[in-house]
Amino acid sequence: MNEVKTLGPKETYQFLQTHPNAIFIDVRSHMEHLFIGHPAGSLHIPWIDEPDWKVNPNFVKQVRQAMLGGATGSAPVVLICRSGVRSLEAGKVLIEAGVKEVYNVAEGFEGALDDHHHRSTQGGWRFHGLPWEQC
Repeated sequence: MNEVKTLGPKETYQFLQTHPNAIFIDVRSHMEHLFIGHPAGSLHIPWIDEPDWKVNPNFVKQVRQAMLGGATGSAPVVLICRSGVRSLEAGKVLIEAGVKEVYNVAEGFEGALDDHHHRSTQGGWRFHGLPWEQC
């Protein structure tokens, strides 16, 4: 059985450059996506979102729609969240649903908390200076 593969932020950026057919999905909530920022060129399909903070029941369907009109396994899927935890969980569900090639971005967009409970100081997409946008 397939499993979710893990790439670091810089590896992910290189992977996306060499795999233009890959679908890069930010699975964070709408608020995180809008106000904290997101990787440039990523799609936004929340895994868990406000107001109920429940798993998006249409997540797999929405990802498949992003993959060449719903064809299963047509393109690599790369998932990112805040720290790599939610995106790994979402990736496992995609694998179970038959998506063949799923990657999780280790460190996520903001990385782990430091000793002062701040993010983006030790790791993550932004920490590594990779392209991102903010609304």
